[in-house]
Amino acid sequence: MAYVDAEIASQPDCWRKAAELVPGAGAALPAPGERVAVVGCGTSWFMAMAYAALRERAGQGETDAFQASEFPTGRRYDRLIAITRSGTTTEVVELLDALRGRLATTALVGDPGSPAVQLADAAVTMPFADERSVVQTRFATTALALLRAHLGENLDALAADAEVAVRAPLPIEPASIEQVTFLGRGWTVGLAHEAALKCREAATFWAEAYPAMDYRHGPISIAAPGRLVWAFGTLPEGLAEDVAATGAAFVHSRTHGCRTVLGSWAAGRTPVDPMADLILAQRFAVALATSRGLDPDAPRHLTRSVVLA
Repeated sequence: MAYVDAEIASQPDCWRKAAELVPGAGAALPAPGERVAVVGCGTSWFMAMAYAALRERAGQGETDAFQASEFPTGRRYDRLIAITRSGTTTEVVELLDALRGRLATTALVGDPGSPAVQLADAAVTMPFADERSVVQTRFATTALALLRAHLGENLDALAADAEVAVRAPLPIEPASIEQVTFLGRGWTVGLAHEAALKCREAATFWAEAYPAMDYRHGPISIAAPGRLVWAFGTLPEGLAEDVAATGAAFVHSRTHGCRTVLGSWAAGRTPVDPMADLILAQRFAVALATSRGLDPDAPRHLTRSVVLA
């Protein structure tokens, strides 16, 4: 078994542990009404996107997400949250250093001894969610679980959905697909980007991601038999029918099951929360890698942390 397999399977427990951290996090996490920026790189950036949309939807305050190297230093924020598994990523470390004494910063990090912990004004460390694999799965979702719990969401229900997702059959045979596009709306746009990244990282697979409402403004042109469209969260009216007309397979997880043009699967047992559906997408990416004869623990051209000279 690859390291990433075990790390994916451990997510329900990690999410529960993240919820336990919230009461002690205190002033490290945003207060209602604060204007907040959330930054990260790669996977962490996509989790930042999801949290920003969730926080605004919850009425907690204006929240923006940025790739760490693209943070607009001239804007005014009350707090910056940096999501970083290793705490060593160059763009994040340099930004935290540049903001010292200018803006309150908090690092959500896996390694308690990392530079990010020393540079941020506050840190929430989650060593239990740190990973051995290069491809990031459980740390990112655990950081998002922590932030969702801080917004008052029920992580017991979320972890229960995740328990289903780590055991459920995949909705489609990976070897039968030559391309996949992931779609999301609102906070699940970040999850769609993350699912596509997992397929590219683990399996060097052609994967794209878009906001679901934008999909018919061009990207649907690549849909065809042998290709897959996988949607997270709320589905725009008519989208399933439009995808079916292309001949592409369609997967959509929702409260009353999952449907696909190839037939039903795990009826009544599919996860109801899109973050649990992301676990299925992670498993799909690993299965893609295996079907292509690749080692998901040794992705091409990647290292566990990007540290630039």
